[in-house]
Amino acid sequence: MSLPVLTLDQLRRYAVARSLFAPTTLPKALQRLGFVQADPLRAPARAQDLTLRHRVAGYRVGDLESRYPRLPIEEDFFVNYGFVRRDLHHLMHPRTARIMWSAARMKQAHEVLAFVREAGVVRPTQVDAHFDHGRVVNWFGGNSKASTQLLEGMHYRGLLRVVRREGGQRLYAVREHEPSGLNPDAIMDTLVDVIVAKYAPLPAASLGQLVGLLAGGVPQWRQHRQAMLERARQRLPSAWVDGTTWLWPEGENPASHRHGVSDQVRLLAPFDPVVWDRRRFEQLWGWAYRFEAYTPAAKRVRGHYAMPLLWRDQIIGWANVNARSGVLTPEIGYVTAAPKDKAFAVALDDELHRMAVFLKLIEV
Repeated sequence: MSLPVLTLDQLRRYAVARSLFAPTTLPKALQRLGFVQADPLRAPARAQDLTLRHRVAGYRVGDLESRYPRLPIEEDFFVNYGFVRRDLHHLMHPRTARIMWSAARMKQAHEVLAFVREAGVVRPTQVDAHFDHGRVVNWFGGNSKASTQLLEGMHYRGLLRVVRREGGQRLYAVREHEPSGLNPDAIMDTLVDVIVAKYAPLPAASLGQLVGLLAGGVPQWRQHRQAMLERARQRLPSAWVDGTTWLWPEGENPASHRHGVSDQVRLLAPFDPVVWDRRRFEQLWGWAYRFEAYTPAAKRVRGHYAMPLLWRDQIIGWANVNARSGVLTPEIGYVTAAPKDKAFAVALDDELHRMAVFLKLIEV
């Protein structure tokens, strides 16, 4: 297909406007996003809550976790771990993990599965109390209960599902498989369309990166990834802008005047769809943003949990936000300098007020 003439300014406005859509209900936002990445750090809230607060009207910290049992979503791995629409979750299962279990491990899994089926819903502590699985070395070198690791492996393989969390701990039940009837190519195309719909406009290299990460969601179809990527590049609209091929969903027009810019400040989570792709971030905003929570404090440039600061369609700085003793304490930095116009100061105050309401520090 012929490539339209676009500019980076148009792509930037399009990226902001399509991702930060008008706030809606939680089910509708989840349906539109398809997948919300999760992260356990609270600075000042978990990434999933910080992502949803911009897209769900009246959203408060913890709403996703409290409403999870009644929502058509599942905790699962997609391109990262998080919350995925149930219809997409079923497409990825039954999942064949890359690491094959031994006969002894499979025997343990079948015994635990029978136990969970009889109990209905279980906590890891109940499995620990019933079975003597011992302890194992976890992925970061510490010790974990073997039963906890086994439950996580069974969840990943689609034998169990997360029913809810209590105090941050997963509660499990048996997962019943619902075959889709689709062939692997159709499933993979559906999954890549969800990726593109969430992160568009995407540089071609970023699409390749995300397709690579999809190996975590559908490891059983790793051999199909290259063909899926080739099909995506052929069927999706694209344009060559400043030395990069950009792609977006069918039926959308990045140059449309509908993609307006509002006089609004937004503090974005490090994993927000607007900023997740660091390659795209540098191309659209001209500076390098890095997540530094796991960087030694002495080597941090912008802070433990620096949240990109979006003003209109420009990311002009960042903020580390804390809520000490019930008081919001932001520390804001700028790439160059703070805008001089009064509209920015008003918009920043409005965003900090929204953050305080979201964190339940003040009532409205």
